[in-house]
Amino acid sequence: MTVVESDDRAEGAAVEPVPLSDILVDEEVQAAAAEAVRSGWWSMGPRVEEFEQAFAEECETTTAFAVSSGTSALHLALLAVGCGAGDEVVLPSLNFVAAANTIVHAGARPVFCDINGPDDLNLDVDDLERAITPATRAIVLLHYGGHPCELDRVLELAERHQIAVIEDAAHAVGARWRGRACGSFGAVGCFSFFSNKNLPTAEGGMVVTSDQALAEKIRLLRSHGMTTLTWDRHRGHAHSYDVVEHGYNYRLDEIRAAIGLVQLRRLAEQNAARARLVEYYRTALDGVDGIEMPFSPDDRSEPSHHLAVIVLPESCPRDAFRAALKERGIQTSVHYPPIHGFSAYAAMSQGRALPVTDAVAERIVTLPLYPHMTHVQASNVVDAVLRATS
Repeated sequence: MTVVESDDRAEGAAVEPVPLSDILVDEEVQAAAAEAVRSGWWSMGPRVEEFEQAFAEECETTTAFAVSSGTSALHLALLAVGCGAGDEVVLPSLNFVAAANTIVHAGARPVFCDINGPDDLNLDVDDLERAITPATRAIVLLHYGGHPCELDRVLELAERHQIAVIEDAAHAVGARWRGRACGSFGAVGCFSFFSNKNLPTAEGGMVVTSDQALAEKIRLLRSHGMTTLTWDRHRGHAHSYDVVEHGYNYRLDEIRAAIGLVQLRRLAEQNAARARLVEYYRTALDGVDGIEMPFSPDDRSEPSHHLAVIVLPESCPRDAFRAALKERGIQTSVHYPPIHGFSAYAAMSQGRALPVTDAVAERIVTLPLYPHMTHVQASNVVDAVLRATS
């Protein structure tokens, strides 16, 4: 099966290159950044405040804090809920390593859990429960690829064990579970605005919460534990400050906030474009030549479609598959090598078997996906995938 409109190309012939991800830089984005530069106030100020307020409304939370990265968002969340020495934090191993690194930086120990399977790359709630011990302080759940995990069961489990839930919503800006925004379910929600994300600002992130005690902790830790900020003093709202926490410089700047405001206005439209492309991939590839595409549509969730991931048949070596697509100008990636397989974390696994993660992780490939991807580009990807697996 192929959906290429014309198949008059020779085998292996050159086609239009397709990057894994791409950023649309137009006049509106450039104008917003230039205006922030011309303002002369580049550090955290009015645009950051506006971005935070708009993002909190998007996430249906009372507060949002713009930060320097999704990694700093996770670190602040862990510290805010009290993670420290002697604590354990459970998270899926099929994840970006930043999630585990921030747990270590907080002084706690990451404990890895398994995923559901090739049809659902989110955490396995049953294995999550098996990983919980009396030392467990928090769960960091990932909405893999922008697909909400089974939040009802995770939240019930966390309440029963009296542990905090931190939503790693780096992939899930604009995603919803049972009509409610991802990031608003846990004690804290964390987002990333890295260049390949659904809401890109080059670098940056956001921490959201509706818990006022946690909000105050995050506010202080974000900027050196200072009771007032430079922008407050510039406006005459304060003349001095105290330092009441051993905080960090995790602030976001005005230029990236200006870009973020533009991207936030476009989010729904761009996520819808991603959804259409993923449906095109799914129709053309899922179940063909042994290919699987995880996350079949579920009426409980509205994904953000950050990633378009396929699971190759066991008979198809991934390196050879990716090389075949590269020859045709198509970039691919792997999201992710499991964290428990890295040298820095192998000793922390403590013998916890993750058989599903280990089996599926060897077969996953991320295909190109971005909102302004053309039909010709998507068709070229599908054609190359089918040629490489047939």
